Amino acid sequence: MALDLTSFDAALKSYYVKDFMENLAYKNNPFHALVPKMEEFYGKNLPIPVIYANPTGRSATFSTAQSNKNNSGLKGFTLTRAKDYSLASVDGETLAASANDRGAFMDAITVELDGALAQAVRSLAVAEFRDGSGAIGRINATVTGTTLTLATAQDIVNFEVGMKIQFSSAATSATLRASGATLTVTAIDRAAGSMTVGANLNTISGITSNDYINVQGDIEAKVKGLDAWIPSTVSATSFFGVDRTTDSTRLGGVRYDGSAQPIEEAMTDGLSLLEREGGAPDYAFMSYANLSNLKKALGSKVQYVQAQVDGKAKFSFQGIQIHGNKGPVTVLGDQNCPALVSYLIQMDSWKLYSLGSAPRILDWDNMKVLRESSSDGVEGRMGYYANLGCKAPGWSGRVTLAS
Repeated sequence: MALDLTSFDAALKSYYVKDFMENLAYKNNPFHALVPKMEEFYGKNLPIPVIYANPTGRSATFSTAQSNKNNSGLKGFTLTRAKDYSLASVDGETLAASANDRGAFMDAITVELDGALAQAVRSLAVAEFRDGSGAIGRINATVTGTTLTLATAQDIVNFEVGMKIQFSSAATSATLRASGATLTVTAIDRAAGSMTVGANLNTISGITSNDYINVQGDIEAKVKGLDAWIPSTVSATSFFGVDRTTDSTRLGGVRYDGSAQPIEEAMTDGLSLLEREGGAPDYAFMSYANLSNLKKALGSKVQYVQAQVDGKAKFSFQGIQIHGNKGPVTVLGDQNCPALVSYLIQMDSWKLYSLGSAPRILDWDNMKVLRESSSDGVEGRMGYYANLGCKAPGWSGRVTLAS
């Protein structure tokens, strides 16, 4: 019998099992692996109530307590989903050339589907640390020629050859430069934190240093990550329907500026402040460069520990342990965490809410691949419908670290 899409689909279903998908999604992405998941985010939205103030009807005098009686302070975040897609195609000639060898056919198509899945994973894992704006880097001073150097070299991990990128003056509420005109990444120098683009930068009207860089179509459309839930400053701008200035700590997390301190002191003092506010974090996330600095600062006092995912021995990450007043905190390096910040996280107050697994194969018709209507080939679709949510933002915090 000839190998057609229907019979091959059975092979793909055996290949893309849940364990395989989890392994690819969790590998090298500690926060994404460790954050609890809720995969039944049905309906239009999901309310997350937060009590930010207790009743204040208390006094040593009964009549005063009675007259001052009021209700708990309650706000409700109305969580909505963000969408993200990653597509891949295999042309008909490649399929035909490998049709007599099932293994070769698998290789041809799974290379592309695995790559699309990896892109969806990276997109989600990066977004889980950021503010939802879609910005994945900023331009350094030079805006001429075809070499684009990033203001923060570490952000180069967010870019791939072939990406189409856009530019904006601000991360949110921004107008795209040149009405959203794009440049294509043609080469990347990861050591230098720079890339080559397909045309001179100044062909984008209005582009300037410190502009924000987005993948085409991403601006203000991504998952609201840690930088959105625990921003560097809290404004009255509505966040999932809530004005967080009512209590910027309990509704917007704890902030500690440790940029003038050695990293070990910044982490200790930031942790102490968070504990004062009621938090009991079990994890801290930072860039690998900052984790290395912390290890060097602790010297012989470094204590290594394994962070295990949901009791699954095959998913674990090596970190170091620091001690707070409420117990040990496991510090993990994460390639997706921005430079110069560490997030202290009480993990049981967080969830990634999604419709099904995030990411997943979008196979609503039960087919892993589809015939392309306008070309000689097949298409696989990966993606997710999800958002990050927190029921107690004041139990987690951010520490600004020295450059």
